[in-house]
Parts: sequence; C-alpha cells; structure tokens
Amino acid sequence: MLLCFSSSHRTADFDLLERLERNAPAVSAALAEHSEVVAGSVVLATCNRFEAYLDIDEPLPAARAVSAEAVIDAVSAASGIAADELRSASSVYCDDAVAEHLFAVSSGLESVVVGEGEIAGQVRRSLENARAAGTVTNDLERLFQDASRTSRGVKNRTGIMTAGRSMVRLALELAESRISDWAQARVLLVGTGKYAGASLAALRDKGSEDVRVFSPSGRAAKFAHSHDILPVEADGLVEALAESDLVVTCSAVTDHVLTPAIMTAAQNLPGTRERRLVIDLGLPRNVDPAVAGLPGVELLDLETISLHAPLEELNAADDAREIVDAAAAEFAAKRAEQAVTPALVALRKHVFDVLDAEIERARGRGDSSEQTEAALRHLAGVLLHTPSVRARELARQGEAQAFVDGASALFGLDVEPAAPRLSAVVRDIADESAAS
Repeated sequence: MLLCFSSSHRTADFDLLERLERNAPAVSAALAEHSEVVAGSVVLATCNRFEAYLDIDEPLPAARAVSAEAVIDAVSAASGIAADELRSASSVYCDDAVAEHLFAVSSGLESVVVGEGEIAGQVRRSLENARAAGTVTNDLERLFQDASRTSRGVKNRTGIMTAGRSMVRLALELAESRISDWAQARVLLVGTGKYAGASLAALRDKGSEDVRVFSPSGRAAKFAHSHDILPVEADGLVEALAESDLVVTCSAVTDHVLTPAIMTAAQNLPGTRERRLVIDLGLPRNVDPAVAGLPGVELLDLETISLHAPLEELNAADDAREIVDAAAAEFAAKRAEQAVTPALVALRKHVFDVLDAEIERARGRGDSSEQTEAALRHLAGVLLHTPSVRARELARQGEAQAFVDGASALFGLDVEPAAPRLSAVVRDIADESAAS
C-alpha cells in the first residue's frame, strides 16, 4: 500500500513547515526504523511542503488509518511536534491518490506559484537521497520515476512552466516598488547553494550589477569566484549589511543568520543605509522575524510572499492537469495489473509443465522431433496470449479477482488471492483517525 503524509502551504503555516524541514533527517531516520509498518520511504522537504511517501507492508483497507497514525507518531517523535498539531495541519493520501498527488506536485500544480520550475529537481533529489539511504522500494522507485516523466511531459507540452514564476522571481517582483534602480542598488546575497545561484540569476535579469555574497558556512569565496561577484569575509557581515539596500537570504543553515542585534549593529555604523529591504527565502528562516520591527527595515519572508502568489494561468494549468490525471490513471492501471501477475505466472507454468510432460512421453515412444517440439511450444505461447491480454484488461477494470478465480476453477491452480485495492481517496488525517 502506498501512503503519503503531506503538510504543505495549503494545510500548514510556515512555522510548522520550518520545524518539519529542520528535522527532516531525523524524520527520515525514524521512518526507516519502523520496518514493522514501513517497507520503504522517500521524504520530500521544500520551502513549501514536507511530505513522506511510504510503502506500507499491510495492504488491507483496515490498515490505512492504523498506518497513518503510526506515521504521525513517528514524525511527531522525531520532530518534537505534537501529534495533534500534525494531524490538524496535514493530509494523508492513499494508494492511487498518492500518484495523482505526487505527479501534480512534481509538475508544479501544487506550488505556491503554480508552475514553479524548482520543484521537479527537488522531487528528483529526494529520490536520490532515499536511494543513498537504502529506503526505496520497487513501488516507490516506479512512483517517482513516473512522476519525473510526467513533469517533463507537462513542461514540454504546456506553457505552465513559463507562465508560472519561481518564488525568487516573485519576491523580486514584489521588491520592484522599493528598488528604483536595480543597476545602482547594492545587494547582499546570503547563501551559496543552488537557491543562491537561482537568486543571483534572477537579480541579474533585473539588472543588478553590485552583488556580494556572504556564506555562514564559509563558502563565499568559492561561490563568488565561480559567479564573478565579490565575497564577504566571515567577519564582514555587519559592514556588508550596513552598505546594502537589498539583502536576499537563502541559506540552508538552521539558525538565524540575521538577528535584531546584528541588524542594529549594522544600522549604527557610519554611512549606513537609511532603508533596507530584506527578502528571506530560507527554510528554516534565515532572518529572525523580530528584525521587521526595527526602524528602516522591511522584511519579506516566504509567508508574506506566498500571499501575493498569482492566480493560476488557467489554460496552462488545465492542460497540465489533464496530463497529470492521465499519467495517474495509467500508473493505477499498471499497479492493478500486478494483481493478476501471480495467476498468469501460475497459468503459464501449468501449461508448459503439461507440454513438457507430453513431449517427454512422446520422446519415450520415439515419435518426437525438434520441429514438432518447437511448433508445440509456439502453439502454447499463442494460446496463452489471449488469456494474458484479457487478464490485464480485467485488472484495469478492477476485476482482477475474476480472472484469478476463473484460472483456479478451470485449471485447479493454487493462486494467492489478489490483494484488495484501496480507492483513490484523499482525507484529512484527523478523519482517518476518527474512522479507526
């Protein structure tokens, strides 16, 4: 059974998402330890969502609520967030609905800014991290591979990726009214990861020429050299802040880089800028929210930026949703076909066992030839083709058990019953708990 625990900008505030993101490694480890319930897991942690995609051992419908509660307890214990708080700010997706949700997420349909380009790479990296940790099962591998294919299809066949704007570019658009001349504005970039690279590219697109970079982890010089900008030394943060009109933070550190004390020290330096815009793109937050209370400082954080996210580009979003729905339906159909695989294997084995026994008896009578044996094996394959096709058709129609029962009745095959499949439903975790 596939299950997804999801807490996103649609269900939770950014404080909760920040705490979950900060504890993502601990949550991943905790889920891996619950091998009695969780066969495999992939954790996706971004600035807008925290999701755990799980392969649950027990396929029975009755296990759905129990499994969801076990996952909630594991996440709660690892993150230090109360289980009731997680329940009220999260959703659980089961079985086929997991694929539909992930395909929509990876295609940018569930992002704050519909069509954002970063999410596909984040989904891909979450799978790579799970592979490295050894927590990926075959079902999860297929799920995430199909998600990547779907997002590429959406990107290539719709205009949603170009219609949508990334969080970085949206933040800079919101800053337009505060920055009169991008070429003259002095910008301080805090962070040196991939998000910092995207931020620098967006700044340059706006016309920024005076950009310096500071790294809490000491990587400023390397980043600056590779991007042709100036680095800020480890002890130069306060002075760099004093000289900056715009500060963009996108570091992966877990502690606040900018605090009221640091900002006040910058404001007290001779020649400091009277007004300063700070854009905090970090999750966890790079900037203490109390900084916004200082005179002359305006703070745009992820929560504020998300309130200004544009409406969906309707045509592009509708086209993308059709692609996602079709991909999810095909994923569900392929999973349904797995229910008849044991019966098909048993039927094929039965037919060829009978064939081999007859050929062996013919050899004993001296009336067999290679040409006859080859013809008989070909005939057996031809006869098995139609039942194989029909079995998959029945499975896609939700009638897998009908084929299993028919094969058992006609040929006396001992086939394990097809596992019950859950309907593609989405419910709040609180509802799941109430149903148990």
